[in-house]
Amino acid sequence: MNDKLNLELQNQINNLSIRVAEQEKSIEEKTKLIAKQAALIKYYEGLFLALKRRQFGASSERTDYDLFSQLNLFGGEEIAPPPKPEIEITYKRGKQKGKREEDLSNLPVVRVEHETPNCTCPKCNSPMVDIGVTIRREIEIIPAQAIVKEHAVHSYACRNIECEEAEGVTTIVKAEAPAALISGSLASPSLVAHIAMQKYQNGMPLYRIEKGFQYEGVNISRQNMSNWVIKCVEVYLISIYSLLLSFLLKETVLHADETTVQVLHEPERPAQSKSYEWVYRSSGCSEHKIVIYDYKETRKQEHPREFLKNFKGFLHTDGYQVYHNLPDDIIIVGCWAHARRLWENLYKTLPENKRADSDTETGLAYINALFKLEREFSKLTPEERYKMRLEKSKPISDAFFAWVNDLGALPNSPLGKAAGYALSQRKYLENVFLDGRLELTNNRCERSVKPFVQGRKAWLFSNTTDGADASSVMYSLIETAKENGLNPYQYVKFLLEVLPSATTGNLEQYLPWSETLPDLCRIPVVN
Repeated sequence: MNDKLNLELQNQINNLSIRVAEQEKSIEEKTKLIAKQAALIKYYEGLFLALKRRQFGASSERTDYDLFSQLNLFGGEEIAPPPKPEIEITYKRGKQKGKREEDLSNLPVVRVEHETPNCTCPKCNSPMVDIGVTIRREIEIIPAQAIVKEHAVHSYACRNIECEEAEGVTTIVKAEAPAALISGSLASPSLVAHIAMQKYQNGMPLYRIEKGFQYEGVNISRQNMSNWVIKCVEVYLISIYSLLLSFLLKETVLHADETTVQVLHEPERPAQSKSYEWVYRSSGCSEHKIVIYDYKETRKQEHPREFLKNFKGFLHTDGYQVYHNLPDDIIIVGCWAHARRLWENLYKTLPENKRADSDTETGLAYINALFKLEREFSKLTPEERYKMRLEKSKPISDAFFAWVNDLGALPNSPLGKAAGYALSQRKYLENVFLDGRLELTNNRCERSVKPFVQGRKAWLFSNTTDGADASSVMYSLIETAKENGLNPYQYVKFLLEVLPSATTGNLEQYLPWSETLPDLCRIPVVN
């Protein structure tokens, strides 16, 4: 009886133990599920706040450095905010030249006199004397005017009978005249340059340029405008583009970036396919300021590899993988602005009461410290900058990556993505410490991409690959001209005037930095 009771009691205890084990397992699984769901909630909250800020927040990446002034990162040393500029008050005698006078100093002045001849006093009818002039200034705009220029080329024949009998033919001489830009067309250098500026600098699609001409009583179809630009690029401007490219590849520090473009008629590709405009440009330390745009159908590695096959040196890029597989002669320099952007976006999505002493604030403070030092180094020579970076910036970078490595953030969380990006790009980000000529960011190239992106919003797409190639050449010439202090319209017009009769051997005198360019091509400097 007792054995049977003990057996039943033992069975009940065993069953109870099993149930307890099952409940403990269930509790453990639910605890893991709750933790996972909490992490997902935090992740989606971060995404929601990031999207909300992207839609409604300011786009500036500037941060208030005072937020990080109390952050203790390096053994008690604080990251101080940027020093406030010292204001020096000086007093000068006499009237100072104002901004309005500076703005008007390069404009021609047409004086209009407003006089009252034989002015007499309205009370006593006596003659009145001029006692002074009041000057009122205004800027008057004279709209562009389209005219038809007729080139009447005279021909001359020799009427000497003896000359004609001796030669067997009549001698005929034609007067010298500039060659036609495009044979059989109405295109002139000024007209093609105007169309190019309207589209590629001012971001106007051809149908709007066409409509603008119609308001002035000029009928020029958008198809003709497109054909003229493409023809001028293929016959004349491509030579300057190729020469600029050869000078660019001689540099030892470059920047690269890319953006999308749609080309409707590409061989064996649907119209909706994404194509790419690759942008390569010289750095701040370069002898010549050059920006080159290069249209390609894809974003594959073969394109930068082919473009840079003759280049050796440092290449500033973002974190796009294709740049990391270029030949060993090219050293990739990462962009700290891209690394900072993830931390900055995350910081601004946090509620204000949760920002202080957060991991996001700490990570952003490290990177801000590097940018603060770069501003202090901006006036140094490359050699001095190299030494100061190793002395001051490199320890901050090392501390930042050590801190990120020990952060332990969830990989898929916004914080984890910011930390993961920084660690994955560390090799390239730290290459900035190899040479004082290098820059902390690739912002220089991003600024050169922006004109293309702004134009793309207006003209939307290129119709053919020839049009896309022509756009690349025109953007290259216009942006390079601007980088060298030239008026892009006057420069392109000048090229189209001289290149039809130029020879291959003297093309260097037409490059944007040439001292032989006419003064009309240069933007006036306001003193």
